[in-house]
Amino acid sequence: ALEAQRRKLEKDLAEARRQLAMGGGGAAASGPEEVGGVQLLARVMDGVGGKDLRPIAEEFKKQVPDGVIALIGTADGKAAVTVAVTGPAAQRVSAVDLAKAAVLALGGQGAGGRPDFAQGGAPDAERAEDGLAAVRALLAG
Repeated sequence: ALEAQRRKLEKDLAEARRQLAMGGGGAAASGPEEVGGVQLLARVMDGVGGKDLRPIAEEFKKQVPDGVIALIGTADGKAAVTVAVTGPAAQRVSAVDLAKAAVLALGGQGAGGRPDFAQGGAPDAERAEDGLAAVRALLAG
């Protein structure tokens, strides 16, 4: 019974974090920016682990039907990177290349996935903004 209760509480906490990340105030609520002719929605999400980033990226795809979603979650001093490419932008941009650039900027080894969705991890959550800067730089050319 305790194990079932723990799983339910973990699920509820993950959902609460996702809701907070989606509707957080200030910069988190701003829309996508244009970088190198591509719409980019880039966010650092404190307290959000790697496995929680994918459903958040799926939600953000509704806001960015043609562009890039780059999310960096920071938890326990580590960083997780998720990059999704939507619509026609997928013909011009690789999620794997963008995720690798972000992970390398964070001090990690690399990232992997599909051309439209990639993930990776890094040991240094303090450099999360550097990861997003690397994505912007790659998109800008």
